[in-house]
Amino acid sequence: MTTVDNEAPPPAMMPPPSIKSINASMKKEEEFRTYSITDTSERVVQHYKDMRTNQTVEFYNRMEKKYSFENGAYRRLMTIEEAFVELENYIDASDPDMDLPNLLHLLQTAEGIRNAGHPDWLQLVGLLHDVGKIMFLWGDGADGQDGYSPKGKQWALGGDTWVVGCRIPNEAVVFPEFNPLNPDMSNPQYNTKYGMYAPNCGLDELKFAWGHDEYMYRMLVANDCSIPREGLDMVRYHSAYPWHDKGAYRHLMKPDDYERIKWVQLFNKFDLYTKDGNNELRGEKMKEQLWPYYLGLLEKYGLGGKLKW
Repeated sequence: MTTVDNEAPPPAMMPPPSIKSINASMKKEEEFRTYSITDTSERVVQHYKDMRTNQTVEFYNRMEKKYSFENGAYRRLMTIEEAFVELENYIDASDPDMDLPNLLHLLQTAEGIRNAGHPDWLQLVGLLHDVGKIMFLWGDGADGQDGYSPKGKQWALGGDTWVVGCRIPNEAVVFPEFNPLNPDMSNPQYNTKYGMYAPNCGLDELKFAWGHDEYMYRMLVANDCSIPREGLDMVRYHSAYPWHDKGAYRHLMKPDDYERIKWVQLFNKFDLYTKDGNNELRGEKMKEQLWPYYLGLLEKYGLGGKLKW
């Protein structure tokens, strides 16, 4: 597993914001993230069916090798700005709340965090947290990485992640009726409470279903960025709703993981509730007002210029 050691003192956490203070849409809190076979769009239902069918330990290991940064490996040298250009038309097929261009969601998340007065490294995390979907440049539909349209197979780009290699918790995942489709759930090595993991092995030992979170975390580590561990955790685990939202996998956590989860939960509020189809931040506003500010943050945290992807 790729991990990073951060010896700097942990940053102080501000009180979490109220949902009302950051909710940019007219939707009520309970109207976000509603998933059901009958009410959720067909594309989202199919996305999770595909995800549950194909996300296995074997698939994770294969993607880990394909997207490795070991021994200086990378697929392309590219700036963050160039990555944004590639992502401009990407729409997440797994999101039931809004067909929102990915770049706009990233800007809205970052600006929501900035307006709430959180530190600049957290603002930068808001800007970067979904950029790992850039994997679609090197993937295809067979591997669930066709990100050119919501009609493409994207089951290894986005969506709620769970821990592969142990029993999928019915009570904590969306569409639990698809769990029996997962080949690992017929494998006695993987279909028990602990599966291939030791009790309380710790968060960093767990393999969550492969997607943009894990890839982007590894990309940031490979480029030696100085975002603190709390920010890297937000990138790596923000899609792990069964863990940070539903309380799953406590039997696999170490004591200090309980502090780490608080940061992911803080970030999640901005990731979820700042989505607003009427808040256009791209175009001239981005070029003249927003981008110069975030370019400075990229430089500050070691992410300026060409990066390894």
